[in-house]
Amino acid sequence: MNTTSQIAIVGANVCPIESLDYEIVENDLFKQDWRSRKKKQIFQYIVLKWALVLLIGMLTGIVGFFNNLAVENIAGFKLLLTGDLMLKQRYFTAFLAYGGCNLVLAATAAAICAYIAPAAAGSGIPEVKAYLNGVDAYSILAPSTLFVKIFGSILGVSAGFVLGKEGPMVHTGACIANLLGQGGSRKYHLTWNWLRYFKNDRDRRDLITCGSAAGVAAAFRAPVGGVLFALEEAASWWRSALLWRTFFTTAVVAVVLRALIEFCRSGRCGLFGKGGLIMFDLSSTIPTYTAQDVVAIIVLGIIGGIFGGLFNFLLDRILRAYSIINERGPPFKILLTMAISVITSACSYGLPWLAPCTPCPVDAVEECPTIGRSGNFKNFQCPPGYYNGLASLFFNTNDDAIRNLFSSGTEKEFHMSTLFTFFTAIYCLGLVTYGIAVPSGLFIPVILAGATYGRIVGTLLGPISDLDPGLFALLGAASFLGGTMRMTVSVCVILLELTNDLHMLPLVMLVLLISKTIADCFNKGVYDQIVVMKGLPFMEAHAEPYMRHLVAGDVVSGPLISFSGVEKVGNIVHALRITGHNGFPVVDEPPVSEAPELVGLVLRSHLLVLLKGKTFMKEKVKTSGSFVLRRFGAFDFAKPGSGKGLKIEDLDFTDEELDMYVDLHPITNTSPYTVVETMSLAKAAVLFRALGLRHLLVVPKTPGRPPIVGILTRHDFMPEHIHGLFPNIGKSH
Repeated sequence: MNTTSQIAIVGANVCPIESLDYEIVENDLFKQDWRSRKKKQIFQYIVLKWALVLLIGMLTGIVGFFNNLAVENIAGFKLLLTGDLMLKQRYFTAFLAYGGCNLVLAATAAAICAYIAPAAAGSGIPEVKAYLNGVDAYSILAPSTLFVKIFGSILGVSAGFVLGKEGPMVHTGACIANLLGQGGSRKYHLTWNWLRYFKNDRDRRDLITCGSAAGVAAAFRAPVGGVLFALEEAASWWRSALLWRTFFTTAVVAVVLRALIEFCRSGRCGLFGKGGLIMFDLSSTIPTYTAQDVVAIIVLGIIGGIFGGLFNFLLDRILRAYSIINERGPPFKILLTMAISVITSACSYGLPWLAPCTPCPVDAVEECPTIGRSGNFKNFQCPPGYYNGLASLFFNTNDDAIRNLFSSGTEKEFHMSTLFTFFTAIYCLGLVTYGIAVPSGLFIPVILAGATYGRIVGTLLGPISDLDPGLFALLGAASFLGGTMRMTVSVCVILLELTNDLHMLPLVMLVLLISKTIADCFNKGVYDQIVVMKGLPFMEAHAEPYMRHLVAGDVVSGPLISFSGVEKVGNIVHALRITGHNGFPVVDEPPVSEAPELVGLVLRSHLLVLLKGKTFMKEKVKTSGSFVLRRFGAFDFAKPGSGKGLKIEDLDFTDEELDMYVDLHPITNTSPYTVVETMSLAKAAVLFRALGLRHLLVVPKTPGRPPIVGILTRHDFMPEHIHGLFPNIGKSH
């Protein structure tokens, strides 16, 4: 049996991983199809592609708004209930109500995630990143995953966990794009001819790239940041036409969000008001910075890099421990989630009791203390005219806590002890929360922790720096994002779009570059670590140094199974049954050709369609292929949606049919990518990733040998495979 298929963890399920076919299969059917396409059909295809990205933008914008609306209302109701009980000094009842609401929401989120779609747990960004790299992981973009991602994210954020809905929004956008890009559905009778154009991996990849960008745009209201996120972090393959489409998608998201928020301004959306869709306006504080400020910012960058590297190291250890618990089944996942919920509720409710009550500032712009709504000055257990600084951070939704930390002109609002307590709690809770069976993003915990230590540094350097602590909070958030995510350009633009403050651009750029450089000395970015931990066979943009000491012929894994141009049906059926290979070389032997000659590559999925059609011959003769072209159209060989393809087990043959022959020439890709066996493995790896290949044929250097040495697949470039063949290769170099 074939053992070359990679095994990876999706959700908590171990499943085999296949690659995606991004390469154009240039066979006779494809050529005939292109020749027969009229201008009208090409126009239809282009119009439909733009219509689909418009739909992706609209739907992602609506889902993003719905998420925020639901979170603000559910969490707002919970906080109002607790606040009312506290005003009556029924403190223990208030804790039971608060913790009870959190526990119910958390258990519901974990239950739907564990039982309906385990792949929806976590942020989903590593999985989307792997898909766009060419890894077809089971069910990561399925409709059930989309459903759980939306509702699980709402319940998880409302349950007061230290997690964000921003990472899950990227996954949600990708799922929406995948659903729209299925090319129709026979099951639901959506088989409109126009939709057939999208039954291939290339077009789906473009749509999913647009979807991931739309997710970021919907989460942060940052359309340009969304495009740059897709370019910098998500996509492995990019071209200018894709840039246009992604930009259009995020612009649609921005328009939809603005329209829906305008609709809510009149108070028709319950508790959804200023909160939600995090938007902080810091432009009122025009910063003029001096040399001392730049030194302070360099210090912030170094702190962010160290904290980010440590965060990634600890998160890796915690996720490995959680995977042992999660593998024991759904009940254990739900219990783990409930345990973390109880710890989070105890911290959120218990820690503010340790903070002192502060008199309300005389010049406060907002009402102090704020009662019955989100705001900077939470009353908690304090007497009238006083507020609790720690409760202002803990007893709000995460978005409102970030808004409080970023608020300008509030130098004296938070005590140092308050900020230290909050930072320690958020850093630890952020670590233990990611990895439970709830859709959870890392953006918000990282921004919260970064903004807190940014404010601490700003307060400490108050005597020598003129910058507002709110601006220090922004720079702290940037430094921690750079230290954990290792993204620079997209994070910079997202933060500028969030804060509406272009004056901060040089400082944000500086702090991001320093924190990323420092953190890179310790480990990889958080999403790269998770991709490795899940076992997803991700192809990096650069080759590993040890690959320069090997050639392509060294790592080809055998045995190679090839077919003749006109092959016996029984041989094909036998090969398909005993292997899991997805591509087979086709070699013409005499008398069909003068010498053994490599015709090309034929795909497993195409062979199955051809066998099902039973266009067999009694004699072993090469045909013109015209009867295959008459019997089949190019769309018969198109990729079905959601992995519902033919399997060899579905087909039955009589003994007479197994003794017949079939001509493979019409469905063979006659121009597969080939490399000579002496090419360095490093060069082959870069070529494989840049072209988004699934199969790379290795041909011999010298004549007089069989025309093909072997096939390189994604698995052959993986470090585990290479170290298995050459145990000492990485150690000596």
